[in-house]
Amino acid sequence: MTDNDDLEQPNEEETEGESFAELFEQSAQQKSRWLEPGQKVSAQVLKVNSDWIFINTGQKGEGVVDAKEFLDLDGNATVKIGDSIAAYFLSSSHGEMRFTTRIGGGASGNAQLEEAFQTGVPVEGMVEKEIKGGYEIKLAGTTRAFCPFSQIALRRTDDPAALIGTRLSFRITAYDEKGRNIVVSRRVLLEEEQSRLREETAAGISEGMTVTGTVTSLQGFGAFVDIGGLEGLIPISEIGWSRVKDVSEVLSVGQQVKVVVKTIDREKERVSLSLKDTLANPWDLAVQTYPEGSFHTGTVSRLAPFGAFVTLADGIDGLIHISKLGGGKRILHPREVIKEGETIEVKVESVDRAERRISLSLAGVARAADEEEATLADFRRQADEAPKGMGTFADMLRAKTQRNKK
Repeated sequence: MTDNDDLEQPNEEETEGESFAELFEQSAQQKSRWLEPGQKVSAQVLKVNSDWIFINTGQKGEGVVDAKEFLDLDGNATVKIGDSIAAYFLSSSHGEMRFTTRIGGGASGNAQLEEAFQTGVPVEGMVEKEIKGGYEIKLAGTTRAFCPFSQIALRRTDDPAALIGTRLSFRITAYDEKGRNIVVSRRVLLEEEQSRLREETAAGISEGMTVTGTVTSLQGFGAFVDIGGLEGLIPISEIGWSRVKDVSEVLSVGQQVKVVVKTIDREKERVSLSLKDTLANPWDLAVQTYPEGSFHTGTVSRLAPFGAFVTLADGIDGLIHISKLGGGKRILHPREVIKEGETIEVKVESVDRAERRISLSLAGVARAADEEEATLADFRRQADEAPKGMGTFADMLRAKTQRNKK
């Protein structure tokens, strides 16, 4: 039977009003839905009887799975109509599609294992023991296979013995000497599943979306996070509102985090994430917390030729301009007055929430200036209230200064 024989041939009534291009597109779409041996599908159970499980895979016609694959120890079916299962396509004959959930359970023989090798359908196996270069895997019956260390997982495990005694799924990558020499890999299945998850995740995310992920590695420039088979990067600048120097001080490998998707480059499969955007923005309350004229204690976080940055709280830095550091004297660099890491008291001169800027001055200098201004204001008030003939304002100022010296 040729490829075209499998396609439904439309009659004249069905094709009336349809262009050749439309029919060709329909044909192409149907071809794209054909399954390859070993291909994994998600299916819904349609019917259950003593011999077969009938499933709907979205293809033309129903699929069937041997009912023995779904029996418990008491011989009862473990699935029912409406359940969703994962199955692997084996073959198609006379419109019937054969599927399996695995090969290797029960008393499967070498013929089935060879078929699994030819089709790529996974087999079940027990990790029996650790041998030179890998593991000995027990498959169906007494059949033994070899799995190299590099093929047991996506990454080399720190404790190889931890897998002994576990039942896992493998793909047969080599089948020689009529089954006496079998090599299997679990890694290829994990990579395929990871690729599937990556495609699903990439299709389901969008910029601005909040997702949950797991930190997979820490680097000097940020942290990589797995968000469902797809790995994204949190740049160090997006880890927190405060300046982060060491990523490990905030995050650890294996940690679960909520992050915001910042940018997506689907061609290069690169995703940029932000942890900072899930945290409360300290600048939202900056005007209330740091009103103009208020005094606060902060830490000098960085010195620059034009001034000193002072951290007031996580994510809130203010700047003391160099002109306000010398106490009236001209200095060439802030280091002449203060140093990084020093705790100082400052006065808030102004707050620009939109630009996230706070202008500061040294509290001591500011207080001295305030006291001087208050003194001048007091004298001006007294001068305005004093009777005529009491002398000039300058005379009163000199008199007051002389009394203070006594």
